[in-house]
Amino acid sequence: MERERLYLFDTTLRDGAQTQGVDFSVEDKTNIAMALDGLGIDYVEGGWPGANPGDTAFFANPPKLERATFTAFGMTRRPGRSVSNDPGLSAILDAKTPAVCIVGKAWDFHVDVALGITQEENLELIADSIAEIVRQGREAMYDAEHFFDGYKSNPEFALACLKAAYGAGARWMVLCDTNGGTLPDEVERIVTEVIEHIPGSHLGIHTHNDTENAVANTLMAVKAGVRQVQGTLNGLGERCGNANIISLIPSLVLKEPFKSMVDTGITEEGLKNVTTVSRLLDDILNRSPNRHQAYVGSSAFAHKGGLHVSAVEKDPKTYEHVEPSLVGNKRHLLVSDQAGRSNILAQLRDFGLDIDPKDPKVDRLLEEVKQREFDGFSYDGALASFELMARRRLGQVPKYFDVESFRVQVERRHNAKGELLSVSDAVVKLMIDGERYMSVGEGNGPVNALDSALRKDLGKYSDFIDDLRLVDFKVRILTSGTEAVTRVLIESTDKTNKRWFTVGVSPNIVDASFAALIDSITYKLYRSGAPASGK
Repeated sequence: MERERLYLFDTTLRDGAQTQGVDFSVEDKTNIAMALDGLGIDYVEGGWPGANPGDTAFFANPPKLERATFTAFGMTRRPGRSVSNDPGLSAILDAKTPAVCIVGKAWDFHVDVALGITQEENLELIADSIAEIVRQGREAMYDAEHFFDGYKSNPEFALACLKAAYGAGARWMVLCDTNGGTLPDEVERIVTEVIEHIPGSHLGIHTHNDTENAVANTLMAVKAGVRQVQGTLNGLGERCGNANIISLIPSLVLKEPFKSMVDTGITEEGLKNVTTVSRLLDDILNRSPNRHQAYVGSSAFAHKGGLHVSAVEKDPKTYEHVEPSLVGNKRHLLVSDQAGRSNILAQLRDFGLDIDPKDPKVDRLLEEVKQREFDGFSYDGALASFELMARRRLGQVPKYFDVESFRVQVERRHNAKGELLSVSDAVVKLMIDGERYMSVGEGNGPVNALDSALRKDLGKYSDFIDDLRLVDFKVRILTSGTEAVTRVLIESTDKTNKRWFTVGVSPNIVDASFAALIDSITYKLYRSGAPASGK
């Protein structure tokens, strides 16, 4: 069967920008647009020209895309205005993008209540706006807002809205599940019925995730015949988000029946970049990636149980639905109190350690892991700490410095303006090459102060950690009471964007934090090839 072309439309820069807490700069938008273009996306929706200064500036100097069609978004002409006398529509058309996507009502309830106009007038708004875009020689798209709710309420009117756009020359009529409440079986049924009136080659799907079904709804629409899908990177979007295009792409490329049904234009190399692009967005938003995200999360191909690991070692298909490398991800065989010898050996190999499976050190390391996890440590989420522990047992980690002592002080006082502040300072004493170093640091908390003091002066090692950055700090109380044992997990990164996790455990939260910080710095020094103390 000959595959039909399926077009990928990304709306991260428009619909994704409506996510609570997300505010893209013009530079952010450019970087994301270029990444989407490199991935192989067909349409990149840049935003709404004239809606805000950022979008206006972005469209004034658009990114130079090699493959993707740059698209402006807006709404139909307003009631009582002509296409030539509507400032909102003019701003969109003035952006001069090759494609324009306009949104218009497709639910009679909204036409009656929100717009307060007749249904016939709403059809004229759609047709007139699309016709003007087409007249200018640009690709026109109609986002049928609330289409599925509108179809369930009044199918004749919802279809009339699509036909108005189609008759005026729109290339795409996009069926929007704006409230995100439609379920997959409804989507398949309604799309099947719509295709009796509008060819599937001219239909798109735009879903929201309010029932956690956005990706499923999109796939069902493709199965039913639509040939454009819209989504956002990592499922960004208002409320619960949009369909996650990072999850959609591998499913469409690798899974049946879609693999045999449609051609997305995503190359084999492009598919390998979905993990990189997903994490690029998180870096831009300065947030930790979702470790459990399908296909691209660091836990997507992580195996913890000894029975699972043993099987995966024989054949990964026993517990993996696709090969991780196809999407640019990696397999992780975790080490924990549920681990067996297979976990330990596999993880050591991942570190580049070739050790005889019969070596007694393997059994001793396994027992140590289980004992330390009983004491509160967790290595399945802190592989950097585990690697250091394993390499220390094998005598492979140089001694960089010795910590003589540290002290942390938290003071609550009034400043010169009479405002009440809490200020932390820390003093750390280290021995490096037989020489004592004492550093003092201030911070907005004891851990921040310790981190500042530790890295203020590490002698000959300072240059090695210049780009070290602590990006996340998690505390877990393991037992009850004020004397509870505390586990601290620290996530660090550097200029290479490599991320690593270290762990510390103690009844004292500062002590646990310090242990995790020391592991983070030591791991960075080891990976950077820093010389041992005294050399």
